[in-house]
Amino acid sequence: IMQAALERWEPDPGVTRENRMVPGWDGDPEVRVRIYRPADQEGELPCLFWIHGGGHVLGQVEQDDPAMDFYVGSIGCVAVSVDWRLPPEHPYPAPMDDCYAGLAWTYENADELGIDANRIVVGGASSGGGSAAGLTLLARDRGEIPVAAQFLVYPMIDDRNVTPSSHLITHHKVWNRTSNIIGWRSYLGDLHGTDDVPAYAAPTRAEDLSGLPPTWMATADLDLFVDEDLDYARRLIDAGVPTELHVYPRAIHGFDVFAPDSAVSKRYVAERNAGLARLFAL
Repeated sequence: IMQAALERWEPDPGVTRENRMVPGWDGDPEVRVRIYRPADQEGELPCLFWIHGGGHVLGQVEQDDPAMDFYVGSIGCVAVSVDWRLPPEHPYPAPMDDCYAGLAWTYENADELGIDANRIVVGGASSGGGSAAGLTLLARDRGEIPVAAQFLVYPMIDDRNVTPSSHLITHHKVWNRTSNIIGWRSYLGDLHGTDDVPAYAAPTRAEDLSGLPPTWMATADLDLFVDEDLDYARRLIDAGVPTELHVYPRAIHGFDVFAPDSAVSKRYVAERNAGLARLFAL
């Protein structure tokens, strides 16, 4: 599906793309990041620090070139997308360490990158959305990097597979219960199925959501993740976190990629873009 989307995509000539290798976290291998920037804009811009999805086991930064091009070209921001190591060969915490290393490098090099260090939004879709939520929790707790907001697109945040929707979504053509169990087992390794899974890996396990930054979240009513996403949004609100939630009707996980020309996808894209622009303006 991602390949089909890339084949339909025409790169925006007004957006520059650059790959950089940045230091890994605490002696880990270097991490590749892909930097997108408007070719005709100078000065400090807000930044979207993006984590690609793939069920915690698949994907690479190139799959989100169309989305990053659109954000950068239409909103006028810098995007930095991180290429995290893939499980099962590299289970948690390696992928999260790569994400934190990329975020730390982005923050520390904001001047060189033309980024406003106080307007870095952490975002991602699917497992990338789950990692974005986990990274935002980690940044809050370490206190080294100020995250301005989190931008969570149908995030994968609960490893336990106990919600009603996690049992109901079983069709083989969508992200289903079997896919989810395989993804979490690969990502968590020996932690899978235990009570020792940290909130940075599965954010729904976080006991305290206070002090997190403003949040924009989208999910779909036929998405395996809808129950965990609704619960997380409610808990954010209860913790005093400004939270905007969109639930798209008669839509499945990844609906905007499966059916980009559908009315619901077009509405989602418009609301998603407006939501990110509002986060940058806070």
